[in-house]
Amino acid sequence: MNMMCTADITERALLQKYGTRNVPRYTSYPTAPHFHEGVDAEIYKSWLGALDADTSLSLYLHVPFCKELCWYCGCATQVARKYGPVSEYARVLEREIETVASHIGQPGTVRHIHWGGGSPNRLNAHDFSSLMAVLRNRFTLAKDAEIAIEIDVRSFDDSLVEAYALAGISRASLGLQDFTPAVQTAIHREQPFDLVADRVAALRAAGIDALNFDLMYGLPYQSTGDAVRSVEMALSLEPSRVAVFGYAHVPWMRKHQNLISAEALPGAEARRDQAVAMTETLLSAGYVQVGLDHFARPGDSMAEVTEAGTLKRNFQGYTTDDAATLLGLGASSISSLPNGYIQNIANTRLYEESIRKTGFAIARGIAVSAEDRLRRQIIEDLMCAGRTDVATRCAEAGMDVRTLLGNQTALEEMQVDGLLSWDGAVLEITTDGRPYVRVVAACFDAYLQTGKARHSQAV
Repeated sequence: MNMMCTADITERALLQKYGTRNVPRYTSYPTAPHFHEGVDAEIYKSWLGALDADTSLSLYLHVPFCKELCWYCGCATQVARKYGPVSEYARVLEREIETVASHIGQPGTVRHIHWGGGSPNRLNAHDFSSLMAVLRNRFTLAKDAEIAIEIDVRSFDDSLVEAYALAGISRASLGLQDFTPAVQTAIHREQPFDLVADRVAALRAAGIDALNFDLMYGLPYQSTGDAVRSVEMALSLEPSRVAVFGYAHVPWMRKHQNLISAEALPGAEARRDQAVAMTETLLSAGYVQVGLDHFARPGDSMAEVTEAGTLKRNFQGYTTDDAATLLGLGASSISSLPNGYIQNIANTRLYEESIRKTGFAIARGIAVSAEDRLRRQIIEDLMCAGRTDVATRCAEAGMDVRTLLGNQTALEEMQVDGLLSWDGAVLEITTDGRPYVRVVAACFDAYLQTGKARHSQAV
């Protein structure tokens, strides 16, 4: 099976054919919409109990609060203008940490901790420090463990900078999105460049020098020029990594996105032009492209694992974290264990009630089969490296390659259109196909065709 001929198809035709398809982001497989209530706290306990000291661990802590709501946001969060609910949540989160740790058979070493949200810096210095102390008391942290946190610079004072430095934070991620005033107003996130520069300087003065910046394209009233200028302004602050995300307009999932006028959003071609221009700007500045939408300075650990072919992907996106188990803590957080996935209750009030009663707050999950693991590995190969040896992966799993090729016709059509090369063994994404890697990966998704979940568009 060797199909190396390529039809003459224009870039615009490719975008129209593949770029507007709705496909998962593949931060897990099976993806979260296919989790179900049949996986409960008792199953989670048994999975925790099966872990042993040889199993490396990663921890994710979710803080579902912000001072104000950004209209573009697709995260599980809520506005908390008063601090009382945030402090109470911190106490409940401590209880969950204690409970989960107590059910692990033989805890392995923690190599990564990631604080996400919402806005983790909604926690004050005292509560954040207390939670970090609980983590260090209940888990063994590697001496070189990476401890990362997401920051909203609009509510980030010097007391938090000091607390983060003392707690061992080694990497901070700042959501910048776009520096254009009209765009910031349209997404309800106004943060002047001077404010960002000041907070970056404060972090670096405290020794937190590994900084990630998140930028977006496809935002309301955003032009290609706006997107490029935002990249250039961000690069003037010399970040270690930059992520370039396409805005996902999913008002059926996040009702507040209805506050953004669909008519103000760039069309498919404008989105593509923005993404391409931002990528070219970053590459011209010497950054290494990582997977689909991340960029890293040469010498950064993410650039190094990309070069080594060991890049990974999880619920935080592209990562250097190769831990076998990721434990999610907090409302809506997701855990990934050798046996499967577990997701906590998303509603903060119900999450807190369940933790107080039982120490757990499991909403749903899914056990993974041997075939799921094989498909997950192939999808991760494509998302991270742009190529996969399907024949070798199947042989390693003891499965027939024909088991996976329910959508072989689609792969053949993509080959003809120039998105990939495929000889029945090795599948490789072409340069033209790189923006559509999620569409290619979806060919190996056994759940997608039968599921009813709605996803964001590919480009």
